[in-house]
Amino acid sequence: MATLEFRLAEMLKVPVEALGFQLWGIEYVQAGKHSTLRVFIDGENGINIEDCASASRQVSAVLDVEDPIPTEYTLEVSSPGVDRPLFTAEQYAGYVGEDVKLQLTMPVDGSRNLKGAITKVDGQMLSLKANGKELVVALDNIRKGNLIAKF
Repeated sequence: MATLEFRLAEMLKVPVEALGFQLWGIEYVQAGKHSTLRVFIDGENGINIEDCASASRQVSAVLDVEDPIPTEYTLEVSSPGVDRPLFTAEQYAGYVGEDVKLQLTMPVDGSRNLKGAITKVDGQMLSLKANGKELVVALDNIRKGNLIAKF
């Protein structure tokens, strides 16, 4: 996780948990004047629109006081959804056997985009069965990782 996203997670974890939710992850996308801060929350019984609204108010209040992002941005608070983004080793470990889609910073096996089933997580290393091969990817090499929803 990038340094800003890590600081934001540390800053927002307690206020989100005070509402009874889990801070699933944070994604900051810089796009000039149209930057977006996405805060993903989860709960035992899922998340509804009212949960997102109350978390948004709480998160916004903390961000207004702390002011960690000097430029303009749009705040989005949502559920991780069925194709949930994965941020931590613990989250990846919770989905061993499930299919994921990964965008990498540096290529592994000649590709920056991988799809496959998580076979294990060992510390900061993720093992993935992709294209009939067992591949090992460092978690800090993952730019973006998402579950592949099954219907």
